[in-house]
Amino acid sequence: MTSWMVVTSADNYQRTIDLGFVKQGFKSRQRRRVMENMKPGDNLLYYVTAVQVFAATATITSEGFEEHELIWLSKPGEDYPWRVEVKPDRVPAEEDWIPTHMHGPALEYMQKWPAKHWKLAFQGNLHEIPDADFATVREALAGTKQIKIPGSPAKKAKTAAKKSAPKKQAAPVTKTVAAKKAVKKPAVKRS
Repeated sequence: MTSWMVVTSADNYQRTIDLGFVKQGFKSRQRRRVMENMKPGDNLLYYVTAVQVFAATATITSEGFEEHELIWLSKPGEDYPWRVEVKPDRVPAEEDWIPTHMHGPALEYMQKWPAKHWKLAFQGNLHEIPDADFATVREALAGTKQIKIPGSPAKKAKTAAKKSAPKKQAAPVTKTVAAKKAVKKPAVKRS
């Protein structure tokens, strides 16, 4: 199992939530990491850049795949084609996001940079991080109020189809052979 940190904008993070938190896309230059290194069961930590917070954790549930449906936005021509399916783990309300300065300086991953340049740790879209760092942030997020994730479009369509489908009626009850024999037929007059 490997732990990863996705660095994302607030808008793109919201797009992941609106999608039902079922998949995550990564920039074009992340092909090798996503396609060769990410595996089901790996951890994913979400860092939101503009507000400098740890916002959520998730578990990767699929191998990497390529898809070009435009969901996440960046520079023109970037469609975040390298994707994995995810399952949300800790997804707190915005007011409960964890500011980086609360746990960041203690994280092993952050020790690679001088303290005054800590923001360099969050340059780029995807980083492999120590499992202990992931566990530290996950634990901090555990005590927060979690938001309700809207269902995925596929789940919504399936639910809507079930609700609009006609109800199945029970098959009519038929008499058994013994019951049919027990029923007396009226006598027929013959002339």
